[in-house]
Amino acid sequence: MELQTISHVSKQFKISTRTLRYYEQIGLIKSSIKEDYSYRTYDEGTILRLKQIIVLRKLRIPLKSIAEILQSENTAKLIEVFQQSLEEIGDEITALTTIKNVIQSFIEHLNMNNTKLQLLDDESLLEIVDSLTTSKINFKEDKTMDDLIKANEKLNKLTDRDVRIVYLPPATVASIHNIGGEPGPEKITGDLLHQFIKDKKLAEIKPDFRHYGFNNTPNGSQPEGNDRGYERWVTIPDDMNISPPFVKKKFPGGLYAAFMIPLGDFHCWEPFYSWANTHKKYEIVWGKPEDMNGFLEEHLNYINLYMLPDDEEFDKMLQLDLLIPIKERKQ
Repeated sequence: MELQTISHVSKQFKISTRTLRYYEQIGLIKSSIKEDYSYRTYDEGTILRLKQIIVLRKLRIPLKSIAEILQSENTAKLIEVFQQSLEEIGDEITALTTIKNVIQSFIEHLNMNNTKLQLLDDESLLEIVDSLTTSKINFKEDKTMDDLIKANEKLNKLTDRDVRIVYLPPATVASIHNIGGEPGPEKITGDLLHQFIKDKKLAEIKPDFRHYGFNNTPNGSQPEGNDRGYERWVTIPDDMNISPPFVKKKFPGGLYAAFMIPLGDFHCWEPFYSWANTHKKYEIVWGKPEDMNGFLEEHLNYINLYMLPDDEEFDKMLQLDLLIPIKERKQ
């Protein structure tokens, strides 16, 4: 089997090149670069490993657990992870079955009595409802890959319960922008920003600092996306002096829809955008296309990374808020 380029693998498995780079960054897969060829390529073993990762992700196994599975030759570890996942799914099914039965009893009562609902006065019933651990949807026992994909799509569909509406305050930010190259603009800007925070002792001066990121020009016109741009912001005191390659900017803030993901679940942008683009109450406030239309990603617990010693590996499951600028629709 010939080596496959990152763009070919991305299209074949319908997974973004950014996700592939992230999988490599956290050690799930490895790429190679051929002589006289500057693009990432993947061999047959890596392709097989990627297929395993994709299936496990569609089974809703966390990346951290997938890493443990792939690193272990012990069947007991695989059983342990699947057993834990099965228990969580069982909890969802139990909770949803209870909800279904309660709602069904409400319907039956209304059909029989055609009067105001009196079941809400039943204290024992209220205790049952209050104790429920709700979930979005029941996980059906789909067995084929097509069915698994369809089930995964249903589980990924967002509702108003999944999305928060937040206000981001205006702020002065230090901005760093990088274009393409290895190991990728996200990694390069991340390293520069981390060093900036340490050099400026930002956590001591401004312990409430916030860290945003977004795709920026260029948008990857080359087949392998090596000319992609990425930009990061960190909020700073208004009077702080900064030097190149950092640039001081003003972030106007505003109203945003927010959806939290573990770092690496970038595929969630698609259902999140679909939620925002079809919402009846809110509409998207479009920004510049070259700046990801004003969409942002915020590292929620970045301060924890900053506080770790240099020789300690940080938790690979940092959380992100995906952020879409919105406003209320005119009635």
